[in-house]
Amino acid sequence: MTADDGPAGVPPLHLPRRARRLLYVAFVLLVGAIVADLVTGPGTTLSPVLAVAPVLAGATTRTARVPLIAGAIAAIAVGLLESTNTDLPAEVHVTALITVVAATFASAANVVLVAARERELFQVRTVAEAAQRALLRPPPERIGRLRVAVRYVAAAAEARIGGDLYAVVETRFGVRILFGDVQGHGLPAVETAADVLGVFREAARTEPDLTRLAERLDAALTARSEDGRFATALLLDVPPDQGAVTIVNCGHPHPLLRRAGGVSDLAPPFPAPPLGLLGLTGGGYPAGRFEPRPGDLLLLHTDGVSEARDAGGRFYPLPERLPRLPAGNPADLLDALLADVDRWVGSAGPADDAALLVLRWEH
Repeated sequence: MTADDGPAGVPPLHLPRRARRLLYVAFVLLVGAIVADLVTGPGTTLSPVLAVAPVLAGATTRTARVPLIAGAIAAIAVGLLESTNTDLPAEVHVTALITVVAATFASAANVVLVAARERELFQVRTVAEAAQRALLRPPPERIGRLRVAVRYVAAAAEARIGGDLYAVVETRFGVRILFGDVQGHGLPAVETAADVLGVFREAARTEPDLTRLAERLDAALTARSEDGRFATALLLDVPPDQGAVTIVNCGHPHPLLRRAGGVSDLAPPFPAPPLGLLGLTGGGYPAGRFEPRPGDLLLLHTDGVSEARDAGGRFYPLPERLPRLPAGNPADLLDALLADVDRWVGSAGPADDAALLVLRWEH
């Protein structure tokens, strides 16, 4: 029993293993009922059970002709069983035939309805994903001495868009990087992310001071967010020479620096609020700095990674696992990290979207 590819515009139907097992059991019971009907003699019949056949067929396909064919075969089987159950009144056989026909058309109609809804949902997802890809422009793999890799993974197929954001912009001040996570999910979060990214891409090229750039993002988010939405964020300024990297942390999980096999988090000089909430504290955004060395690897991540839980409710120990992962190619590192997180959470799957960005300083 396999699933078909369905009509155009609908993704292939993939039945979970548990669902396939249940369908197998139902199919075996159906065959058993037919055999029982044949051996119990002409005075009894189980032919109404054949109405299950088109229902089972409809559960494995997104094409209406499959349950229609199954229903036609079931109707023929009802006629064959009628010839062996000659002691029963005609009303019994007519009732069984009507039941099979009604179940056939109902199952076919259900397949058409489900396929139409899946087609619509698939189109909406496709448009949303295209919009997000345009919003989150992939950075180049190599920028000067930097190698860059980024990954975005949704928590569920039905939630492929969210508020995780990143941008890498080359400016006269150096490489400016924004990495963050907008509160919430869905289109409102995407709209807020678009606002933040739009302001960043413009201001990153004109604002020489990174703390002032963070304040401009905060002011823009405060002015445009009607529902009090905020965003945690990291801002990085990587100079074109071998100078110190400036980091402004706006309430985001600390970036992790992997150096010589060890991992340390780069905490800001003092805590600062997310973008959109600076006015509540009356303070500013502090800037931290570190001197990169050849071979250093800096990991930026959202809490979809650090707060991923296993079956026992334990958080994923990112600082402990990071040194064990390959560090040669940033893309390979991210693939290995995401695979490790998947193994950690197990069958439950991730509970939140996850974004990751890695910078590696080459010799």
